[in-house]
Amino acid sequence: MKSPGPASVPLRIVVVNPVTHPGAGGGTEGDAAFAEQARRSAALRIGLLESGYDLVASLPADVFLPERILQLQPDMIIVDSESDARDILEHIVIATRDERRPIVLFTEDDAQASMDAAIDAGVSAYIVAGLHAERVKPVLDVALARFRREQKLLDELQGTRQKLAERKIVDRAKGLLMERYRLTEDQAYQRLRSMAMNKNMKLAEIAQRLVDVEDLLG
Repeated sequence: MKSPGPASVPLRIVVVNPVTHPGAGGGTEGDAAFAEQARRSAALRIGLLESGYDLVASLPADVFLPERILQLQPDMIIVDSESDARDILEHIVIATRDERRPIVLFTEDDAQASMDAAIDAGVSAYIVAGLHAERVKPVLDVALARFRREQKLLDELQGTRQKLAERKIVDRAKGLLMERYRLTEDQAYQRLRSMAMNKNMKLAEIAQRLVDVEDLLG
């Protein structure tokens, strides 16, 4: 996971917008949609620059989005989509699958199903009808705080799982030593510990080697 840097270093932000063209969708309606998207983009840009963020790029939501995000390595991703953003989020999920980042979605879509889908996709903040320059900084501050808290919990969970997995390996290695050399559990543990110290390895690592050898030899 790419963790956003210290507060003294401006967050590097990528903004993702839907691909909208003048007249798309037909006549006056299409022009109005394009004008509204331009207004939203301007408000977002002003809010970011006035708050001191580093706006790295503004990208279209196309098939090249995952690759561009991978190249730019932003600290945060902002999605500006007036309506359904599922297609955009699919691209972003691919781009952040191996390296999580806070994602903020500004939208006019207040459907519960859309909100649930966005949260499931990893969105840190889902903001409806709130894209105004003066609101950008507080929204991003909350989203970043929530993301960091969630990441801390995920890291703690991963650490707990890792410790449980290591304990199982150590217990299995102890069992192998107890059976082969007629040792007590404490004696097997001390032998494992001595082997790890002699080879300058962690206890779980030397235990894994013993288990791997046993599995190989059958």
